[in-house]
Amino acid sequence: MTDLAFQFLFLLFLAAIFAGFVDSIAGGGGLITIPVMLIAGIPPLESLATNKLQSQFGSASATIAYARRGHVNLKSQLPMALMSLIGGAVGAALASLVPAGWLAAAIPFLLIAIALFFTIKPNLNDADSHRRVTPFVFGVTIVPLVGLYDGIFGPGAGSFYMLGFVLLAGFGMLKATAHTKLINLGSNFGSFLVFAATGSVLWKIGLIMGVGQFLGAQVGSRLAMKNGAKLIKPLLVISCLALALKLLADPTHPVRVWLGF
Repeated sequence: MTDLAFQFLFLLFLAAIFAGFVDSIAGGGGLITIPVMLIAGIPPLESLATNKLQSQFGSASATIAYARRGHVNLKSQLPMALMSLIGGAVGAALASLVPAGWLAAAIPFLLIAIALFFTIKPNLNDADSHRRVTPFVFGVTIVPLVGLYDGIFGPGAGSFYMLGFVLLAGFGMLKATAHTKLINLGSNFGSFLVFAATGSVLWKIGLIMGVGQFLGAQVGSRLAMKNGAKLIKPLLVISCLALALKLLADPTHPVRVWLGF
């Protein structure tokens, strides 16, 4: 039994390394960690709560790596991270009151739309483009709204942050990725606080996976900084499509239930 427990922990640790690697570049780490935790026999609520703990290590690791190279100014972006924290906490608190079926039905199609946008949009590179909203407006609207979604439901939050930074804030791909990690850290921490207060977090598993996330994110962020949009763009598209397909493949997904298949 002890050997079996060790094997499960080692599997979760390896999955977290890979998730941290992918998430630090394109997001979607939860697509890897949550199914692995479910396969290991962890109940859904505890899997979601523990995922919020371990994913913070990956987000923090990537944020530190990007900040060291000057791709994100932590001091100037802290107010935005605080807004995402508040959004994540409120979302987690409201999770049981919101009709998740509507969210679950819409999210795969939104992710496919994001994938198509990044696939066909010309001139997507690491250079900044035209800014459509001020940082203040972006910080008090898009950031807390995506944070709210992250707390309520979660999948694809990083992709939505990325889309906002590129489309509205005018960031290049690498800069958008760097800022997404910091803001995602905020919303993850906010929702984690709520889950921790309810006693749903499995601390031992979360901390072990957190170490894996930290290591994977260090490698991933360095590759992203070396290759920029050439690496980030295709991985982001793949991540969005993979998450959309995973959600639609679930027999309990509302669209499949409504259509009867």
